[in-house]
Amino acid sequence: MAGEDANFSGVAGRYASALFDLAKESGAIDAVAGDLGALERLMGESADLRNLVSSPLYDRAEQTAAMGAILERAGAADLTKKFVGLVATNRRLFALEGMIGAYKALVAKHRGEVSAEVTSAHPLTDAQVQKLTETLKAATGSDVTLSTKVDDSLLGGLVVKLGSRMVDTSLRTKLNRMKLAMKEAG
Repeated sequence: MAGEDANFSGVAGRYASALFDLAKESGAIDAVAGDLGALERLMGESADLRNLVSSPLYDRAEQTAAMGAILERAGAADLTKKFVGLVATNRRLFALEGMIGAYKALVAKHRGEVSAEVTSAHPLTDAQVQKLTETLKAATGSDVTLSTKVDDSLLGGLVVKLGSRMVDTSLRTKLNRMKLAMKEAG
């Protein structure tokens, strides 16, 4: 079982492992991954959806009905709809983002891929993403699945998290190091 192979603990890890096992049995790993990726993008774009997922003010029935309608409209697979419905019924929607991340990690491990998270000050172009993916693939010797996000506070540069390793070449960090060095010198 996936839960035994991967070291996922907590609510998000347990739910993601169970979903992965069900998706693997039914041959729907990619369909569920696509559905969850679309749901993750929707949550990133909609403050109302993030509020629905995280707020305890909505009752079980409201959350279940709303998530069901969203997934139905998005054309999600039955397994995805049932899973998110169960999560809503069990009042665990607050952990949905973690479940999605854990599921993506399980899929990457299943495929022999390494996941990397890249944070940049500005959105990366397709060419930059391609070059970064190739560079990380050469460094790790494995296929790399890249997820990108933007953090304006970095000013410039990149922060790359690859497994437990992190490379921070952001301008913000460089300036902080310089500031610290100047304090020590003076």
